[in-house]
Amino acid sequence: MAAATLHPSPINTTDRLTDSHGRVIHDLRVSVTDSCNYKCVYCRTGEVGAQYPELRIEEYLRLIRLFVDLGITKVRLTGGEPLLRRGLVELVRELAHMRTFDGQRLDLALTTNGHLLDSLAAPLKAAGLNRVTVSMDAVDAPTFERITRIPGSFKKVLAGIRAAREAGLTPLKVNCVLMRGFNDDQIEGFARFAREENVVVRFIEFMPLEEGRLWTPEIVVPLAEIVERIGRVLPLVPMAAREASETARRYGFEDGAGEIGIIAPVSQAFCGACSRVRLTSDGKIRTCLFSQVEHDLYGRLRAGESDAELRAYIHRTIQGKEARHHIGEPGFMKPSRSMVHIGG
Repeated sequence: MAAATLHPSPINTTDRLTDSHGRVIHDLRVSVTDSCNYKCVYCRTGEVGAQYPELRIEEYLRLIRLFVDLGITKVRLTGGEPLLRRGLVELVRELAHMRTFDGQRLDLALTTNGHLLDSLAAPLKAAGLNRVTVSMDAVDAPTFERITRIPGSFKKVLAGIRAAREAGLTPLKVNCVLMRGFNDDQIEGFARFAREENVVVRFIEFMPLEEGRLWTPEIVVPLAEIVERIGRVLPLVPMAAREASETARRYGFEDGAGEIGIIAPVSQAFCGACSRVRLTSDGKIRTCLFSQVEHDLYGRLRAGESDAELRAYIHRTIQGKEARHHIGEPGFMKPSRSMVHIGG
């Protein structure tokens, strides 16, 4: 589908997405599949196949175009595992033709488990992808493969990281979800990995988004502990945030070589600066990871609503975006989908 056909009606460029709490929404995360070729023990109970329908590539493009019309400047493609999705390179190529309000290219990123990245990094870069984030929860092969439950997965992911770096999909970020008593022995090793592989390692506090596992506060490894432990072996210095809505607290190594980040939604929530909205693989809007309600944008598209009507629906939906999550509070309820079915 030609990119020019995706913008059929005039846009009021003053209609930027802003929620009722005054937050400007400019970051769209789009899941293109909830299938995954890993069975990570903290994420899912073992199922591999898709649970929810997938849209056609041209339908994702039309829905994304609506958000871009409303001021979205960054699109991150997620899953499940997005590299499993047929037509992904073509989707990236078409997105690279879209322009923001200001006539700029979209900031295009992708989150992946990295298993298929060694062969797809160069084609994705050539299509217009800017950056990639790889989910990787251990830096030694036995622990990593115990987590993924896939033999040989560590070698494949390491090859994917190196291929992405070679292709120029940088700054290349590696995300590690930490759980006490499970993989928190990897913290210091990841700090060294950041320097040796020239990647930005980001530790993520474990959130109640999993299938079939009981989340408790005791499982969470908080930001302060991570900083203290790394600092014992490799002294850290705080770094300034690139933008107010950045989710990670940034730290550099004292000698200037390398960077880590810590995403602390549990111990130091950043909801007040949230700039994100999510679109699931079956075309539902989620205004927060922990939403109990989804909004069926694709159903309205299928019913024949015009682009103007769909944009108005997006506006109304964003107005209802939650002020914050309630992790750890009395009465907290897990979201209506687990993380693999929402999109990272």
